[in-house]
Amino acid sequence: MLLLSLDTTTRAASCAVARDGVVLNEEPIDPTRQLALQLPGALRDILDLSAIALEEVDAFAVATGPGSFTGLRIGIATIQGLALATGKPVVAVSALEALAQSAGRAPGTLIAAWMDARRREVFAALYRVVDAPPFSPERLVEVEGPTAGDPAATLARWGSHLRGASVTFVGDGAALYAEAIADHRPMPWDVVPEPPLLAGVIGRMAVVRAQRGDTIDPAAVHPLYVRRPDVEVERERKTLP
Repeated sequence: MLLLSLDTTTRAASCAVARDGVVLNEEPIDPTRQLALQLPGALRDILDLSAIALEEVDAFAVATGPGSFTGLRIGIATIQGLALATGKPVVAVSALEALAQSAGRAPGTLIAAWMDARRREVFAALYRVVDAPPFSPERLVEVEGPTAGDPAATLARWGSHLRGASVTFVGDGAALYAEAIADHRPMPWDVVPEPPLLAGVIGRMAVVRAQRGDTIDPAAVHPLYVRRPDVEVERERKTLP
């Protein structure tokens, strides 16, 4: 199973090629340049680096969010276009689940995936690790689904799950609000760095799903926004009396 994956949800956007659960190559996408103009070349370059033709790819994978409205829209549209052009299926992967999978913790651990959502908020989801193969869908049980909100309020809402538990926080939101996490508990929970790039993790997750036939038609891929785009919020703010 040969798979091309793309992540445009994080500031460090990336793409990767994976074969049967092994990441052959993973490359960053320059955050200083316009994403829509870069993607075709970046995806072509990583296929060339892997000595693979586009027609050889069995399936495509894309992070569906949460993240910036523009990044999600461009990333999903790019993968949809490639999948439609080649007649290949798509695997849609939550960026928060990919972060949690990247932490690689033992069964019984709770993993809190936090992404910086700006506005002093985090995109967050809480998972429990169970005894299942790494990167498989069964490895994580969703305890609290994706939300966007204030870090302290998120911790308070999760209180009944976190009390007395072994918890690992992962993601740039966890690093940014590590102090809020520490303030919530006398003994600090584990805060681990997020992977430098997420496309490789998404690729490994997607290979497992694609091998099981857990793919979707390109047109069925939808972004996970969690909250309204910033432009809508700003427009509403300006129209209020």
